[in-house]
Amino acid sequence: MCIFCEIIKRKLPAYIVYENDELISFLDIEPINEGHVLIIPKQHVDTIEELSDETLVDIMGVAKKIVVAVKDIYGNRGYCIMQNGGKFCDFGHVHFHVFPRYDNDGFGWTYGSEEKDVNEEIAERIRLQLKSNL
Repeated sequence: MCIFCEIIKRKLPAYIVYENDELISFLDIEPINEGHVLIIPKQHVDTIEELSDETLVDIMGVAKKIVVAVKDIYGNRGYCIMQNGGKFCDFGHVHFHVFPRYDNDGFGWTYGSEEKDVNEEIAERIRLQLKSNL
């Protein structure tokens, strides 16, 4: 069983900050910054596309509430909401990170050195695929 399912079933401890019928949210044990919270759907899936639209709306609503709470507590002026899915979902259970950001906190994106295209052809391919998926 995955570590997040173990937490959901209360077989592993966690510092829970929020829970409803669909989600559970708790402190990350390796926080980027103090107040780093994970939002986990109780349904065991590893990709965002397997979640219902209703669950995604619920996740974003909870993320917004966490952002407000953390800003009230820590006074941070910025935050991150992140999600890694599929092959890059390191726990095999989709989860969302919400954490406060500060100037010079050391967190940042890393990019490979290869060139990436940004152009109208790429935008059009994505627009067409979005239309076919709707």
